[in-house]
Amino acid sequence: MTGHIAIAGASMGGLRAAEQLRAAGWTGEITVLGDEPHMPYNRPPLSKEALAGEASFASLAFTPRASTADVTWRLNTTVTGARLTERAIELDGGERLGYDGLVVATGTRPRRLRCAGPSGPGSGRHTVRTLDDAHGLRAELTRPGARVVVIGAGFIGCEVAATAIGLGVTEVTVVDPEPLPMLRPLGTPLARELLRRHELRGVRFALGRGVTAFGGGERISGVVLADGSVLAADVVVEAVGSTPATAWLEGNGLDLSDGVLTDALLRVRAYGEAVPEVVAVGDAARFPNARYASHDAVARRVEHWSIPGDTAKRAAKSLVAALTGADPDPAPFAPLPTFWSDQHDFRLQSFGAPGLGTADIRILDGELTGDVVVGYHTADGELTGVVALGGRSAVARAARYRAQLLRRPAPTDPTPTPATV
Repeated sequence: MTGHIAIAGASMGGLRAAEQLRAAGWTGEITVLGDEPHMPYNRPPLSKEALAGEASFASLAFTPRASTADVTWRLNTTVTGARLTERAIELDGGERLGYDGLVVATGTRPRRLRCAGPSGPGSGRHTVRTLDDAHGLRAELTRPGARVVVIGAGFIGCEVAATAIGLGVTEVTVVDPEPLPMLRPLGTPLARELLRRHELRGVRFALGRGVTAFGGGERISGVVLADGSVLAADVVVEAVGSTPATAWLEGNGLDLSDGVLTDALLRVRAYGEAVPEVVAVGDAARFPNARYASHDAVARRVEHWSIPGDTAKRAAKSLVAALTGADPDPAPFAPLPTFWSDQHDFRLQSFGAPGLGTADIRILDGELTGDVVVGYHTADGELTGVVALGGRSAVARAARYRAQLLRRPAPTDPTPTPATV
């Protein structure tokens, strides 16, 4: 088997894609390109163990499978453009790299606030996306008397706030325009309980208000809220979501309105038609999930830890089939989304799609103020997701509901109509 597959993105999605290409029988050349200096590493600990100083890079780095020993890794290399009709990508410095097959695995970038005030290196404004981000933020959190404002009460924001408290920071305030932390993924009952647990451990909240400006000269001195109030701050963490890193694909007729739109085989769609030799994986891919086609036929991005592996397995089979002339896998693509979040001394563990079941939220096991498992159901009573909150026992009890979700038969139609969110 001859030919060259280029993988744009050297994070978890890129690594899993290389591994799955070999597992699918591809013996030709593979080149992985990434803009960081590091080999692929686990990102969830960045806002927790790495930020707390409890995890070295060696403990975060993934160990590639032996089958990928001959894969070429080009780190510190940014993919800047693509010409799909010519089967070539463009790199920083002007280099042009040809391919027979292409994997889009460039993931996301942190979203930044566009507000007046200090910005740039040394300003005190941080994001948490890379290992270097975590190291830089830790140095600031461990300064005596640091006053920390976290903007965004989602996963990253709540984790950073909890880690800062654990490091001994006494002034930590979380700001969010929503009335409760993590309201959208959890729903009101669990979000309200999450707020209580954070406040009990010393985190302050300024909810229902956005940010309009940052005070200070070259460095942050405060955060100005929409109601005119000002929060004193030496360190600001912007945890306001992410943006798919897909600008390099512009000009090829792709739907890049939220990541790159694919079909159920993870093949990108150019001018409405599938491009068999180009697939997408991980956070950058917007794909239909056959497991939920009867409730949600819209193609969506899913930024959960399990998705890079799930999408890489599917995409690799599709790409190898296209390059060898074989038939693609006809089975429906129906991954079960999974996420977890460690905050203070408790864990949030989710299986399935809770967001599709907010019409009927029930406590399945335990009590909200202790270890609890919450179920999310459609209006007709179908369980679509479960979330555990608490210690190990809650997570263990949630496992049987995960099995129930996995047993649910996926629809036989592998290609729900993709649509823009």
